[in-house]
Amino acid sequence: MITTFSVRDIPFSFPGAWFDVSPVIAENVYADDLHLVSHQTGMHPVLRFTATQADADVDATPTRLRWRHGSGQVELVYENAGTIRLRGAGLGMRIAAAAETLTPFSGTYLYRDPRDGAYVFTSYETGRRYRVTVLTAPTGEGAAGVELLGAGERHLDLPDGSEWEVAIEEYATSRDPYRPEAPFDKVVRRAGEAFQAYVEAVAPWRDARTPAAELAAYVLWSATVAPAGFLTRPAVLMSKHWMDKVWSWDHCFNALALAAGDPELAWHQFHLPFDHQEPTGALPDSVTHSEVLYNFVKPPIHGWALAHLRRDLGRQLTRSELTSTYQRLSGWTTFWLTQRRVPGHVLPHYQHGNDSGWDNATTFDAGRMLETADLAAFLILQLRELAALATELGEADAAADWQATAGRIRAALVSELWHEGRFVARDARTGQVHDSSSLLALMPIVLGDDLPTEVHTALAERLEAHLTTYGLATEPPGSPHYAADGYWRGPIWAPSTVLVEDGLRRAGHTGLADTVSDRFRALCEQSGFAENFDAETGAGLRDRAYTWTAAAYLILAAAHQHRR
Repeated sequence: MITTFSVRDIPFSFPGAWFDVSPVIAENVYADDLHLVSHQTGMHPVLRFTATQADADVDATPTRLRWRHGSGQVELVYENAGTIRLRGAGLGMRIAAAAETLTPFSGTYLYRDPRDGAYVFTSYETGRRYRVTVLTAPTGEGAAGVELLGAGERHLDLPDGSEWEVAIEEYATSRDPYRPEAPFDKVVRRAGEAFQAYVEAVAPWRDARTPAAELAAYVLWSATVAPAGFLTRPAVLMSKHWMDKVWSWDHCFNALALAAGDPELAWHQFHLPFDHQEPTGALPDSVTHSEVLYNFVKPPIHGWALAHLRRDLGRQLTRSELTSTYQRLSGWTTFWLTQRRVPGHVLPHYQHGNDSGWDNATTFDAGRMLETADLAAFLILQLRELAALATELGEADAAADWQATAGRIRAALVSELWHEGRFVARDARTGQVHDSSSLLALMPIVLGDDLPTEVHTALAERLEAHLTTYGLATEPPGSPHYAADGYWRGPIWAPSTVLVEDGLRRAGHTGLADTVSDRFRALCEQSGFAENFDAETGAGLRDRAYTWTAAAYLILAAAHQHRR
């Protein structure tokens, strides 16, 4: 079966590439035409592709993008991470600078390379050049050479009614004139073979019961970029739409989805934020090509993720890898124990909703500096994983210390935050406790059977109020605070789904875990891999090509197939 998709939802791209082809040119901005969009130094549309027939249909597969009108078509394929090839037969194309205007400090200007006559667009915003080399074009007046360029304009017109082919390269410095690597049809076959090899590695278990597996794999495959700028490892961006960063908890889910099939890439995903760890042990909020943000942190799910990663990784870790990972995770945990605990308090606190990853959840209506049950639960799991690593490394005393700290936080979690059958949040400064109907208050289910039976049973029962036809709403639809597109105040999200499903299963609530998994997988099969989803209609919201959503589908689908 050939996987097809809409480029309005998922950009057409290729692993290693820092650019895609899409109508999405800024946050929630959709152009009429497809654009070549760069993700270096921010998100910038560079070139605009306009078929000569305005009503040409556009379709895409992981291998090839096409414009079609009648018997004519234009095909686009990636030759490699820095080069695309376009071929037209019976349909023309205008390739133009994306910006309507050009100033001395912005926009894209065009000149001819005197060495080979290629057309070179230079983008101020990206600091990159985009060279268009005409490989074939019809002969005759107005058909080749400079006549293809509109006089005084910043566009290149390729003709209707004939065959033509061009290559477009993205590069930073001067390079030799372009030479094709292979004929167009071979480039198409080669791209298809590369994608199929990736799918076979990442989702070998797929069948008719997992119809979205190939598209989920494509979302991850196409969102991968080569090392550049602050990202010194190959990285799976959260999206090649406007969410073109690596946030310091999103990466964990991508690592888990890739663990068995591409262990090296998975290992890189786990460590990306740790490459920018502060001396205090804090991780950055996010990393991308040209910036590292330290304005917030993200929740410490990394111990939970590492335990799963080590179980699923398709290779054994070396002692050196174990040692460096232990040191990094130790620093991250120590940050919470030293920088985010009020003196005399056992429980750590968030300083802002953004630190939790649940930015505007109703939990934080009570205030910003809160000791919350989810944070304590994640830290307990992280401490347990540190103890396991220390034991493997022969550091018995350190292992005992980590376990003792985990035990103290677990005891405080239950004794201080469990009130009348539910977890509450506590103001870190005043000690005042606050209740909320957010799913965040139920996230300690991630501890599974490490919670007292009556606690995890009560949490499982309360989860029912959040369970809609499509999955777990972050705020129950009956809540006065519920908002259909309210970010963490209603919509269904992938990370909370995976964490809850895992905790339920380890606590023995397998029936409810199956329901959560089944409904989220069906949601993705219906609505794709959006950043989040309307809990009552299942419609995709915000960024429509989010990798942690695709990763969550792959994680849950693989586990479901293996259980079967």
